[in-house]
Amino acid sequence: MARLPRLTLPGHLHHVILRGNNRQPIFHGAEDFEALLTLLKDGAPKETVAVHAYVLMDNHFHLLVTPATQDGLPRMMQAVGRRYVQYFNRRHARTGTLWEGRYRSTVLQPERYLLACMVYLDLNPVRAGLVQQAADYAWSSHAHWVGLRNDRWLAPHALYWALGNTPFAREAAYAALVQAGLGAAMQTSLTDSALSGWALGDAEFLEGLQQQTPRRVTRGAPGRPRSIKNIAKEG
Repeated sequence: MARLPRLTLPGHLHHVILRGNNRQPIFHGAEDFEALLTLLKDGAPKETVAVHAYVLMDNHFHLLVTPATQDGLPRMMQAVGRRYVQYFNRRHARTGTLWEGRYRSTVLQPERYLLACMVYLDLNPVRAGLVQQAADYAWSSHAHWVGLRNDRWLAPHALYWALGNTPFAREAAYAALVQAGLGAAMQTSLTDSALSGWALGDAEFLEGLQQQTPRRVTRGAPGRPRSIKNIAKEG
């Protein structure tokens, strides 16, 4: 069966996941985390990719981004992935692959999923048992969005700005969202959509996406084809 092309559309919100090969660690200490962040800081503006949020875990990482061009995200991920492997192999005296194949990604409807996905990323270390609270984890964008750190390279999305009229109001409102957490269904939807490549959104959003690409944006099913409206209702 042919491999499904990635769904990459300029101007749209993308959730990206890249995993280590065979779930092996891709970071061995703070210097490695910093190296990957430096590559992202340099690579994102070069390819006009706005990075809204990130979390770096021991054996994978997530990004929440909006690329300005069709090829910007693939080029950024290719460059970051290749350069990090060169750095990692040199530093740890190893050879061979580091990644579990290509990165996974899909498109999200911002109004429904931007803030939810930011919270999802922030709570990844908590779910993994690495920390008690999102603010205790150094390798995510959480500290920036709640006012504990200033990561100038991160791009605020309009929906984050809409959380309040002042920086303090926005930071407090976002911190409250993280504190409230996510339901299991939302967590599963965000994970599955990125790994499978199927878009997440309401019927109108999915219909609009489908008009922009020949690549199918929702999961197909045997038998009589279903409309995107029906598929959205089932999700």
